[in-house]
Amino acid sequence: MSASADPAAVIRRLGVADAEPYRAFRLTALRETPTAFTSDYAEERAKPMADTLARLAEVQQGPGVLLGAFGRDGALVGTAGLRVQPRSQERHKAVLWGMAVARSAGGRGIGGALVDRVLAVAAEDEQLRQVLLTVSEGNEPALRLYTSRGFEVWGREPRAVLVAGQEVAKLHMVRLSAGPTG
Repeated sequence: MSASADPAAVIRRLGVADAEPYRAFRLTALRETPTAFTSDYAEERAKPMADTLARLAEVQQGPGVLLGAFGRDGALVGTAGLRVQPRSQERHKAVLWGMAVARSAGGRGIGGALVDRVLAVAAEDEQLRQVLLTVSEGNEPALRLYTSRGFEVWGREPRAVLVAGQEVAKLHMVRLSAGPTG
């Protein structure tokens, strides 16, 4: 996958060589926006670097992807992943996960560029017929972004996560491909 021509960021696949900046970026996202994620900052911070390396190695082996957006200064400013379901009867589905953009990089189209690249990877896989994601209720910028890329809400999970005593609902979204239906 080639680097993005977008002047706001260079987007490329992340690998094990990116473990340190990826871990730092992810922990910052979890700390700054805890209601946006299912993972907990303290739990993730307590995990060893070996867990991050294993996650990146697994993603590198496919069939999914983890993308990083790098700013002009070379800092990691955004991530988005695509995880293809491994079971044969769910192989037509993938999940968009780990979507985050640094506050300092917000409003420059980086989130949209990441989602577009993830969807381009999904389109290369002829077996995929739908991409799923969840978004925290009340996260209107993310909801607008996903809706603008063809995702539709298909359900609401009340009390999906409990963050510091706060119940947070998750909206389940799907983007269907033009493949066969049934």
